Amino acid sequence: MRLTPVLNWALEDETIEPLDPRLLPLLDAIAAHASLAAAIDECGISYRAGWGLLRDYQRKLGAPLVRLERGRGAAVTPSGMRLLDARTKAARRLARILPSLGTDVEAQARRVTSEPLSLRVAASYDLVLAALARTTADDLALDLNVSFMGSLNALDAFAAGSVQIAGFHVPLGGRRWDRSPFRRPLDARSDRLVRFVDRDQGLILPRGNPARVKNLSDVALRGLRFINRQRGSGTRLLIDQILAEGGIDPATVNGFDSEEFTDPAIAATVASGGADAGFGVRAAAAEYGLAFVPLVRERYFLAVRTKDVESPGVARLIGVLRSPQFVRLASRFIGYRSTGAGAVGTLKALTATHSVRGSD
Repeated sequence: MRLTPVLNWALEDETIEPLDPRLLPLLDAIAAHASLAAAIDECGISYRAGWGLLRDYQRKLGAPLVRLERGRGAAVTPSGMRLLDARTKAARRLARILPSLGTDVEAQARRVTSEPLSLRVAASYDLVLAALARTTADDLALDLNVSFMGSLNALDAFAAGSVQIAGFHVPLGGRRWDRSPFRRPLDARSDRLVRFVDRDQGLILPRGNPARVKNLSDVALRGLRFINRQRGSGTRLLIDQILAEGGIDPATVNGFDSEEFTDPAIAATVASGGADAGFGVRAAAAEYGLAFVPLVRERYFLAVRTKDVESPGVARLIGVLRSPQFVRLASRFIGYRSTGAGAVGTLKALTATHSVRGSD
């Protein structure tokens, strides 16, 4: 017979009420997938049970733990993130206590808590980052607690100190892209940029590209139904810049106000016939067997504090990005390149110009 410790969490107020054991894993999954449907599928519960669980704890805590918006997926709210942070801090304290109780108990506790290599990340949705967040805890001894949101929202959360890392993407190339919205929340003295991946962005179109679309002008002039990205996202800023540069009035784009939250959601909408065109990464189009017209090459960065670069968690993440394992992970996604991943630089990296393939 072998005894195995089971870790339970509880809310402590005037009384101590055990948390429903499904709640924290559900919040973790929502943060990773930016989708309630995907999260409940991962957790093995019904949609009704997941929604009921969130509703019950919103009532108990007096604040919503998750924000759900039509066409924008799901995101863990600041209240939900505080609950996850409290779990992480309590787990770390427990891990320091448990070694005195025996080696087996210590090993179990460290597997549960992934202490001390846990990082809070706010990031624009990215297929490789989502895959990395799903694999690191077990395979690489690193727990990435990722909340997906728009690039500017992620940078604002980072500037406010709510997260340790912000993930965002900027266009590359010699054109006069306006990168100032990404530069504004960052501090050249206290912040650094870690290279993550480069990726192809462009138009996602029905298989075979039957309308022979070459650019956003074609989408507007031919009245094709367009599915847009949400306000505050890096991709939405990119779309707005391309339209402005081409002298295209957004009002002339059929469906410009119809929004989705992630690249896979854009591709799924086009694949299902809900739109004739969308904008996203090549890998999302490939996953659904759709046509893709490359318009921009982007660089995805991770913003970190200079003082945290050599901290255990960030140093471990940088090591992961420089590893052969990460090269293999990124290579699974068409249109991605991991060259230079893990390189740490200053904010001057935002103004660098590079060659880019394709035009609008």
